[in-house]
Amino acid sequence: QVQLVESGGGLVQAGGSLRLSCAASGRTFSSYGMGWFRQAPGKEREFVAGISRSGDRTYSADSVKGRFTISRVNAKNTVYLQMNSLKPEDTAVYYCAAGKNPIVLITGPQSVGSWGQGTQVTVSS
Repeated sequence: QVQLVESGGGLVQAGGSLRLSCAASGRTFSSYGMGWFRQAPGKEREFVAGISRSGDRTYSADSVKGRFTISRVNAKNTVYLQMNSLKPEDTAVYYCAAGKNPIVLITGPQSVGSWGQGTQVTVSS
């Protein structure tokens, strides 16, 4: 099992930027794919972006493509989500996620083995 702690959320105006961080501990970080999800009030948790174990492969939801970038630094056991050109509809609690095994790439909740506690991102218009 891995423990995940997110940070970096907050309040930002539309068009602004934020960088979320997720620090991992408890197992070999570099062995697992990682991802970010978000959940807005009254909505289901949705996939935002994912990254492979080595970081050589990244992918994201169409709603954030070109605006959000996922990255990782295995030496620091940390994964990041750089969010640019933020919109009010990006307002949500953002969750960091680790893959359930070394093979899986995170593409949805079914591929997640561990969740962080979440960090609130609020974008004002």
